[in-house]
Amino acid sequence: MTSYCCAPLVFSSEVCSQGSSSITLSSSKQMQNSGEKMMMVMDHLELSTRCSSSQVHHQAWPSSSSSFRPIFFTRCCNSHDLKQIVDGGFKQGFSFAAAAASSSSCMKRGESIVLQSMGSGDSMPPAYNDELRTRTSADEVRKEILECYALVQKLGKGVVYFGSSRTKADHPHYLQAMELGREVALLLNCTSWTGVGPGMMDAVTQGALQARKPVGGFKISNEGGNWTNSCVHPYLSDHTYLTCRFFSARKHGLADAGVRDNQADRTAYVSLPGGVGTLDEMFEILTLIQLKRLGSAFPVPLLVLNYDGFFTGLIQFLNSCQEWGMLSAGELDSLWKVCNTNLEALEYLADFYCISDSDRLYRNTLNDMNRLQSFHV
Repeated sequence: MTSYCCAPLVFSSEVCSQGSSSITLSSSKQMQNSGEKMMMVMDHLELSTRCSSSQVHHQAWPSSSSSFRPIFFTRCCNSHDLKQIVDGGFKQGFSFAAAAASSSSCMKRGESIVLQSMGSGDSMPPAYNDELRTRTSADEVRKEILECYALVQKLGKGVVYFGSSRTKADHPHYLQAMELGREVALLLNCTSWTGVGPGMMDAVTQGALQARKPVGGFKISNEGGNWTNSCVHPYLSDHTYLTCRFFSARKHGLADAGVRDNQADRTAYVSLPGGVGTLDEMFEILTLIQLKRLGSAFPVPLLVLNYDGFFTGLIQFLNSCQEWGMLSAGELDSLWKVCNTNLEALEYLADFYCISDSDRLYRNTLNDMNRLQSFHV
């Protein structure tokens, strides 16, 4: 007898004896081709209980009384292939205490393949596989991600803004964000992308529209602020934004809108003052840049607008991470640019994209002329 070991399984050329439970896969013409792998559907399996009296009872699979939870079996010509297939079942969560199977020589003769239980072992709930097959969220997320990509392709890459949805229209930060949205759109001549919500997102959208530049975005139905649980934007055309059901799809869309496929693309990510959602989006982009997983063919700047020292506490905390060995000296500064004013942000973007002085029109339109003068000094 030849045995093949694969803990906690034992493969043997002997067919199981009486007095044990086994799953038997009846032979067929297709099974006679040794070396050809196949995935077996559970409907093709039968549970046979072999008693000492040689009585055989058949029960359709799956059975709540059975300890067997296989995902598939295979026909193969050697023990290595067989081990790979069954190991695959274990990795997907299926478990057996032990098992025995007929060798490939038996398969050539068209005999039955037997999987023998040697113990009870921990098994998945019987309905687990059916539940996975009926869950369609993965397919729906993929479809929505592709819709986000299509919108970016239609409206063009550009600057992606993150910011609070709760900032009121009369707040100084709202007015600063509106000014920034207008001047960046004019400077880079690009699409302005947001989460299409109220607050800081609306401020940037209003600014880009003042500049007569395209806007786009990915809305979520549940935003804090005035438009909570609304799937429709109050004034944007519906061909400029997509209302997402899944946050993951929305994040894919916002990330993709700032990716530079060509050197001529002028894009950026800009984080305005905000709460948990803003920090989530900002740190996601920061991490992708740090790990070089953004998927951009060319560098993309990440700007943090530290209006009135809003992010100072966070920046101090991150700098303290160096003391714990969580960040290297200067690492954070290499990943983003912290700007205290709109002028500083615009100058950084203009330098990043090598824009000539004659095209830096914001110098003539910004309200903060005193800081402009001090900049030249």
